[in-house]
Amino acid sequence: MARRVALVTGAGGEMGHGLLPRLTAQGLEIVALDVRELPAAVVSRCAESVVGSVLDSELLQDVFRRHSPEIVFHLAAVLSSKAEKDPDLAHRVNVDGTASLMKLCVDEARGSARPVRFLFPSSIAVYGLPDRRAKDSAGAVREEDWNAPSGMYGCNKLYGELLGTYWTGRAGRDGVPGLDFRAIRFPGLISADTLPTGGTTDYAPEMIHAAARGVPYACFVRADTRLPFMTMPDAVEAMLKLASAPATALTTRVYNIGAFGPTADEIRSAVLAHFPGAAITFDPQPQRQAIVDSWPEDVDDSRARSDWGHAPVHGLREALADYLIPALKRSSGAADNR
Repeated sequence: MARRVALVTGAGGEMGHGLLPRLTAQGLEIVALDVRELPAAVVSRCAESVVGSVLDSELLQDVFRRHSPEIVFHLAAVLSSKAEKDPDLAHRVNVDGTASLMKLCVDEARGSARPVRFLFPSSIAVYGLPDRRAKDSAGAVREEDWNAPSGMYGCNKLYGELLGTYWTGRAGRDGVPGLDFRAIRFPGLISADTLPTGGTTDYAPEMIHAAARGVPYACFVRADTRLPFMTMPDAVEAMLKLASAPATALTTRVYNIGAFGPTADEIRSAVLAHFPGAAITFDPQPQRQAIVDSWPEDVDDSRARSDWGHAPVHGLREALADYLIPALKRSSGAADNR
């Protein structure tokens, strides 16, 4: 039987932690790439674990030559807050690295005479509403609305979407195997297993993790800030559903998805219901608040639900009671003091 190989870049990050076991269960051989040494538990699931950067073209060429991946999960990225601090690095990683990886997939598809499926975690950061009034009146935005990002991360992700869509369309026009690009614009993601790593929506998981550890937390956005969120298990499930959907079912190459959309104060109240003694305050940071204010309060994910069955399990209540609190108690011994 022919090998079925999945290349996962940024495998040591939040999403990779949940994705790799699911790929293994599907019978895929995993080649994991990350700039840092991966934990032993991750390495044990992989056919190969590679330490290196998506900017190392020779390294990536060697990986493709030896493994010929049929599917790529491109998780490696410089996230929004870090991208604002170092926009040049963000552009190199998020744009140059993505473009180089896509071109290797195009070449692999032509050489192997089969498409290479490319899964791309995009973000609500691609949206850019000009002010709070526009945000308040926008409602659930569609994929084609307000694509005018104000932050470097959003610019990078929007370009990645456009480039992947171009290469997929180019293969169809040329009548040759090529890139089969599929992207999800993720909302804020909340994981019980890994700590946040520099996203502008990280105030929600930071609030929850701080309460579980019993340390004070000053939220960097206003209490009335509202954004869409999702748990990491629902995000991984969405990625896998989109990856396995037949190409004929897809009506777009870029999909919104959502789950629940609380204000920061509603998240605080939900956390306090489990940790009454948690010290959670609000200390908005103007630069980060400005970015969040340009992102929508809600997204229209009807295409994802119709085309490939997006159906999140967790709302805010379930996210805490059924997923986050039990997992955090197991990992840290945190007490649910209701």
